[in-house]
Amino acid sequence: MEVSMRLCSTLFLLIGVVPLALAGVHDYRQALTKSILFFEAQRSGYLPGNQRVKWRGHSGLMDGKVNGVDLVGGYYDAGDNVKFGLPMAFTVTMMSWSIIEYGKQMATSGELGHAMDAIKWGTDYLLKAHPQPHVLYGEVGDGNTDHYCWQRPEDMTTSRNAYRIDQNNPGSDLAGETAAAMAAAAIVFRRYNPAYSKKLLTHAYQLFDFADKYRGKYDSSITVAQKYYRSVSGYADELLWAAAWLFKASGNQYYLNYLGRNGDALGGTGWSMTEFGWDVKYAGVQTLVAKFLMGGKARGNRAVFGKYQEKAENFMCACLGKSSRNVQKTPGGLIFRQRWNNLQFVTSASFLLTVYSDYLTSARRNLQCSSGTVTPPELLAFAKSQVDYILGDNPRATSYMVGYGRRYPQQVHHRGSSIVSIKVNPTFVSCRGGYATWYSRKGSDPNLLTGAIVGGPDAYDNFADQRDNYQQTEPATYNNAPLLGVLARLHAGHAGYNQLLPVDIPLLNLKPTAAQPKPKVTSSSGLIAVTQKTTSSWIAKGKKYYRYSVTLTNKSNKTIKKVNVSVSKLYGPLWGLTKTAGGSYGLPTRASSIPAGKSAEFVYIHTASPAQVSVSSYTLT
Repeated sequence: MEVSMRLCSTLFLLIGVVPLALAGVHDYRQALTKSILFFEAQRSGYLPGNQRVKWRGHSGLMDGKVNGVDLVGGYYDAGDNVKFGLPMAFTVTMMSWSIIEYGKQMATSGELGHAMDAIKWGTDYLLKAHPQPHVLYGEVGDGNTDHYCWQRPEDMTTSRNAYRIDQNNPGSDLAGETAAAMAAAAIVFRRYNPAYSKKLLTHAYQLFDFADKYRGKYDSSITVAQKYYRSVSGYADELLWAAAWLFKASGNQYYLNYLGRNGDALGGTGWSMTEFGWDVKYAGVQTLVAKFLMGGKARGNRAVFGKYQEKAENFMCACLGKSSRNVQKTPGGLIFRQRWNNLQFVTSASFLLTVYSDYLTSARRNLQCSSGTVTPPELLAFAKSQVDYILGDNPRATSYMVGYGRRYPQQVHHRGSSIVSIKVNPTFVSCRGGYATWYSRKGSDPNLLTGAIVGGPDAYDNFADQRDNYQQTEPATYNNAPLLGVLARLHAGHAGYNQLLPVDIPLLNLKPTAAQPKPKVTSSSGLIAVTQKTTSSWIAKGKKYYRYSVTLTNKSNKTIKKVNVSVSKLYGPLWGLTKTAGGSYGLPTRASSIPAGKSAEFVYIHTASPAQVSVSSYTLT
């Protein structure tokens, strides 16, 4: 959780980098798997049957009731039990952007289904939080009462009051970020869940209209957020950020022109930033607009978009230490912004550096900094160095991802992790009793918070692994979210496509080049019939791609659950199923069973004949 933050206007000085004596070869696939798993530990609400973090239980089941609205679900932001809307929405936006850029690599890593489930857990809640076009709930619980207690979320007795913005109490930053999250997620779900995607986009349109028409800072309306997630940068950056994502999601020229008309007035062409995160979005907006420009989408806004791109590239150069105004770095080479949860800025900067490296590669350009030319591989190499530092290549030889590597934080500032699981010991943990019994104990956490990125070291690479050292040992969802895309990219490499094209739904606008064959039943596994059919095909770069639809039909008169699907000879991405730890696939969280006579569908794309699909096991209920 954040306290009130200062907008960075001070220019940072570069500290000389000391070469590390040891540099390991990292398993980015394992790190990606663990980083996604962390989001399951942060879930609020009714946990699904396929929940993999077993020490957690249902929580927050009455959220919103006193306000007459269903606000069950969503994510706890960090080590507490409050649901803060602004960082949650930013988390969803960055997870979505990770898939939009590197979905193919995530599929190769076998984690695309889990990542999409993580996004949907967030968007399902955000949809509930937006019950009317000009009403948005931005917080459940409050930090003051929550911090007074140390309880696992399953036991919490603190206030669960909900706070909202509306026409009379505006919050353009909160509404704008939530619009961005909805729009970005709409892109992710467009192909395999069109109805859900359309719903998200409709809400995004409404939220942007709300944010733009009724302007104001959300923490002036939801004052209980000021101490924890104060919007220091204001709402101008979120208006531009939302417009950029709405253009990317819809292609509507209005939002492109909005970026052009308002670039100067709202700071998109003026602010040259050295940070990017849940509060300050300018570097992210500038990076997206630079992509539009390099992709030939600027239309009549080329001159203005060129100014956005200039600021985006200033950010990249500053991170590399090749600008006249550079970011600060620790002696070990880590980007350093502030002592409190510094790694949030490292992961978000690493993401922007990674995608911009690929944008430049696609545009066949280099980066021109005041201190010289930088090639795309150099940009990516620096982003990699930041990730490697987090994973253990640092002066302390400590991984700042819990559960990764040989040495990682053992006393995480996290209520759920630090208190024995309710499934192991259901004895009620009281508000103050939790502090006396669990917070103050010096031993390792009883529950491993796998994949969590903690706050990290100070300006001199020092780190104290102590539960009360919240500035360094508390994790947050927005620490992990940008890292998903970077880890997928580092594990699977560049996918070979033009990153300036809509890679989230590859070749979406190409027309089929072959007739669609009739459905063919390829197998029958007991009471479940498996039907495959080719729904489209196209040729790109000399290769012929096929989109296959697979239907699993329950032929019994009972509901079927715990379906395990075996898919072999698959050479491309798959949507609609969730990868299990054993390598097979299961039904997704949103539809974990198949009623009698009903069907479940999933799709995949590759350049070969149909994959081999069979049902290995299931349960009748």
